[in-house]
Amino acid sequence: MQQVPLFPLPLVLYPGAPAPLHIFEPRYRQMVADCLEHGRDFGIVYHDPDEHGPFLMERGRVGTLAHIEEHRALPEGRSLILVRGGHRFAIEREREMAHLYYEADVLPFEDDAVPRSPAIREARLQTLELFTAVIEALDESPEDMPAFDVAHDLSFQLAPAVHIDLRWQQSFLELRSEAARLERLDAVFQAAVEARGPDVG
Repeated sequence: MQQVPLFPLPLVLYPGAPAPLHIFEPRYRQMVADCLEHGRDFGIVYHDPDEHGPFLMERGRVGTLAHIEEHRALPEGRSLILVRGGHRFAIEREREMAHLYYEADVLPFEDDAVPRSPAIREARLQTLELFTAVIEALDESPEDMPAFDVAHDLSFQLAPAVHIDLRWQQSFLELRSEAARLERLDAVFQAAVEARGPDVG
């Protein structure tokens, strides 16, 4: 179990993905200062106060650890930071508020164990092929595509390219199988390719 500060945001952070953040609320200015001082990560949990109401740190809520890679101080105590997603976690229990910001005990939220199989590599290659077809259909240059590592989980490498409803993104984050995540991406990419019709090919 790990104790982490929590930052509820209308944002889903995927493992390995970067996210720029503007820190201006006093509680999160303090959180960032503490994380920088002690070399700690904080957790980002998807939360839209207009939709979900107050943030209650419910047990089982899934989020992603955020590692601060860059920090730029601004006037009045504000700052710009660049974070990168680490491991997923699930809230186990909230902690008494010793600081202005939220803190909770969390547990790792990992994929279900599955035997290594050549099938997952084939699934990754198929998803990457569909993604490439989408890029080409949008008249984007494949030369501008980042390098993807098919030796490791491809789903979270590609997911940031899917600009879809945040609830979809959160449900994607909570899937505990790379195969299931790749299937979800395949459906999105296939629909995008088909929407281009005769222009694709």
